[in-house]
Amino acid sequence: MKWRRSLNMFSVLVVLIVIVGMMVARNSMADWRTASRESAGIAPDPMVNREAIVQVYAARAYSWRGTFGVHTWIAVKPTNALNFKVYEVIGWRVMHGGEALVVSERPADGRWFGNAPEIISDIRGDGVDEIIKRVDAAAHSYPYMDQYRVWPGPNSNTFTAHVARAIPELKLDLPPTAIGKDFIPGGAIAAATPSGTGYQVSLYGVLGLLAGLEEGLEVNLLGLTFGVDPKDLALKLPMAGRIGFSNP
Repeated sequence: MKWRRSLNMFSVLVVLIVIVGMMVARNSMADWRTASRESAGIAPDPMVNREAIVQVYAARAYSWRGTFGVHTWIAVKPTNALNFKVYEVIGWRVMHGGEALVVSERPADGRWFGNAPEIISDIRGDGVDEIIKRVDAAAHSYPYMDQYRVWPGPNSNTFTAHVARAIPELKLDLPPTAIGKDFIPGGAIAAATPSGTGYQVSLYGVLGLLAGLEEGLEVNLLGLTFGVDPKDLALKLPMAGRIGFSNP
């Protein structure tokens, strides 16, 4: 029966996704009190790179959550600044009565409780100082300062997607493991994609469809992303992330 063959193939794919996801997140169970937050050595040195810079980072989330998803943040450095400023949303602060948004001068490429980050967007040079001002304004306009949900959002990836929609120059293609990126603020069911190169529809981040020049085509099922990115010749899968010949 064709439907049985399809079901078997799907089951094998799910098992492979789980195995790969567990492998790439194997370091996510480190004790949070001793897990490294040090620089991964991939951010530009402000003492050498005096130009204005905006970067977006993603790293596997802490503990079991890292099997499924990543934590994302935005780092900015104005022209001639000696340090980066990092914008991110942290759920633990909300749990303890604080504000979700954190703005700090921690290392731009700091490990997220032991997990090394990757750069998923990088713009610099002329005009970026003005973009940095817009990043600050967009970050402080985030509407969920007192809310945080790991699934389906709002969370740290909802925040990064919110800022990216306000800064289309980033052309940000968030990884498929950025659970919460499809939670559209304000209860809207349609919006521009985070990259600003397409559109998406989403039902509270649980069910949706996205199409964009940067992102390709994505289907969101229960917060898990399945997709294909023709531009970068890559598949997008839950837990495993991007699988292909090139990275953004």
